[in-house]
Amino acid sequence: MDLVRHPFHHQLLLFSLISLSYVSGTQFSLPRLGALRRTIRNKLDIESISSLSKDFKTFFYSQTLDHFNYKPESFTSFQQRYVINSKYWGGANTSSPILVYFGAEESLDYDLSGIGFLTDNAPRFKALLVYIEHRFYGKSIPCGSREAALRNASIRGYFTSAQAIADYAAVILHIKKTFFAKNSPVIVIGGSYGGMLAAWFRLKYPHVALGALASSAPILYFDELAPHVGYYAIVTKDFKETSESCYETIRKSWDEIDKVASKSNGLSILSMKFKTCEKLKRSFDLKDFLDSIYSEVAQYDHPPSYPLNIICRGIDGAPKGTDILGRIFAGVVAYMGNNSCYDMNEFNRPNDETYIGWRWQTCSEMVMPIGHENNDSMFPPSPFNLTKFIRKCKSLFGVRPRPHWVTTYYGGHDLKLILHRFASNIIFSNGLRDPYSSGGYRSKGIGEHIR
Repeated sequence: MDLVRHPFHHQLLLFSLISLSYVSGTQFSLPRLGALRRTIRNKLDIESISSLSKDFKTFFYSQTLDHFNYKPESFTSFQQRYVINSKYWGGANTSSPILVYFGAEESLDYDLSGIGFLTDNAPRFKALLVYIEHRFYGKSIPCGSREAALRNASIRGYFTSAQAIADYAAVILHIKKTFFAKNSPVIVIGGSYGGMLAAWFRLKYPHVALGALASSAPILYFDELAPHVGYYAIVTKDFKETSESCYETIRKSWDEIDKVASKSNGLSILSMKFKTCEKLKRSFDLKDFLDSIYSEVAQYDHPPSYPLNIICRGIDGAPKGTDILGRIFAGVVAYMGNNSCYDMNEFNRPNDETYIGWRWQTCSEMVMPIGHENNDSMFPPSPFNLTKFIRKCKSLFGVRPRPHWVTTYYGGHDLKLILHRFASNIIFSNGLRDPYSSGGYRSKGIGEHIR
């Protein structure tokens, strides 16, 4: 994801716009989206988000629960959080632009602290900066608590991308009215799932936004448009290009884990070797933990830390004679830190709002068929199984996922034709080492500018 701080290239792209008026069993957890790496989010928690600049002002908009029906409960409202930074604002009389960041599957707090792209570019364009939180995340929860809302089958039915972008439209128009900014162009911006929302917003609300920057937005990872194995093929390629020996060690480690686990005391041995906080009940939990680490470091392998290099240096730099699993553990320590123990649920915490919310979203409309391949993949075979996925979602929520709805509602097939006909001024920015670029819209170079 490349919205954190890579200002020069995006400045050029942005200027061109403004100047133009999880499943259990043997299937591994699906990789998350999100603009920020989990470890960065944890660090922000520790450092406290309350230290944000006084330039960021928080507001709440009385948002309609259901934008598309006229039932009595549709008119229920909830308080949706948005944040404004007017430090660089040139004023409505100058027609200075409004840059609107779309919050995605997490609290807006993390994006305010971790996304530098808007504040980097605001001085040049004298822009008003707006950040809007996604419904059902952070402080924008309908009907009290998130837990209560998601337990209520009727309420969680309003937890959709279509409702979310309708929220954004309502908030943007409210802000334009409040700031007397009728003639100020609006550019919507998002990364990952938020990038998909930005592109879809430009398709559905062209009268509200002049253009969109959709960074690392895998809008083609639906309905068989992208290969199921595309994500993990790029993860493998990233590791192989970084270090052939690191790649080989990881590729061989899965069989070694199974070999140790097959012993009478194998799970105890693995628990001790990997310093798990709780004794392993099955080897799959360790493999899923490692899978999540490798996916994360590839997906967020940006400067200055380059986490993929860190983990491979740990694996390759283990003392001579260290066995395969010892080298793998050295990579874990290099990346996660030298902790007293390692929680195998680190990436799947039941009380984590992203885990809870995204689980519902993927079990309803955001069905992204991501699986492991064979061939030279560094991962064990684990193809995406839609039948099992549907069965699991029905057991969790009592609903059947709709794998074809995203392409029905937003388009996907013949996407280039659709974009040229109906949605000018969308920048799709993809870093080709980002695994989700396998489902992103791209042609040449880092991104595609649709006019």
